[in-house]
Amino acid sequence: MTAQVKSKQRVEEHGEVFTNEREVNAMLDMVKQETERIDSRFLEPACGDGNFLSEVLRRKLAVVGERYGKSQLEYERYMFVAVSSIYGVDIMADNVDECRERLYGIAESEYGRRFRDERRVEVLDAIRYLLSKNIQCGDALTLTAADGDPIVFPEWSLVKGSKVSRRDFTFAALLNVSTQAPTFDMLDELEVDRDKLGAAIPKPIKNYPLTSFLEVAKYE
Repeated sequence: MTAQVKSKQRVEEHGEVFTNEREVNAMLDMVKQETERIDSRFLEPACGDGNFLSEVLRRKLAVVGERYGKSQLEYERYMFVAVSSIYGVDIMADNVDECRERLYGIAESEYGRRFRDERRVEVLDAIRYLLSKNIQCGDALTLTAADGDPIVFPEWSLVKGSKVSRRDFTFAALLNVSTQAPTFDMLDELEVDRDKLGAAIPKPIKNYPLTSFLEVAKYE
């Protein structure tokens, strides 16, 4: 866990104060069931260097290990799901870099601990790619990325064995969803026709063809 303050200047200019470990765990314990659901999506709009997101990932990976630790392929698939469900935004580029590396380090460490001699580089490459897309440098208040473009998040869904579906949504579109509207997970489960649900349901700005979870970086 990092210190709560990096510098007085950053506090004055950006109001940057990191949440300590005890508070992180206390808050996450309030939604304990969700933190332990592998595919439950979490978004931290001011993620810093990842205090909340790293603990969420640890909890998810503990469940992945308990359920799928005896099969390397199954572990890899659901580790991918766990990482792909975590999203963050921060206005400070160094925080974003540190958050990505921190989350990658947690996934790499757990993977290596279980399958040290059989680790596959492709799996770790896929994890790093996920984090490059899911953890964004930008302003969650203006919904814009560091380059001035709208913040865009991919929605990842594991389907048909090891195949992955990806759809990109603007952050703004996701925030405009009515609180009464079905979630992505509910829509997929119920096979609801999105067009019949009206404008409350966000529409992707881009759909990608199915691909292996090991080859998601080829989307670029």
